[in-house]
Amino acid sequence: MDIAEFESLMLTLLIPALILFMGFIVWDIARKHKAGKFGTFILFFTLGFGVLGFAIKKVIAMNLGLD
Repeated sequence: MDIAEFESLMLTLLIPALILFMGFIVWDIARKHKAGKFGTFILFFTLGFGVLGFAIKKVIAMNLGLD
């Protein structure tokens, strides 16, 4: 396995794990600070924008043939 394959594998495995961990952190913060339903929705909505940005970047790179 060369370095490019290793990087690709780690990106594929570790980024989703990081996203799940960030989701847990946001849920824990919302619960501890009693954010309520609307506040929790806003927190997850903003986290979702970050995840969406990552996904869009991947799709654009694939369409341009960079990946």
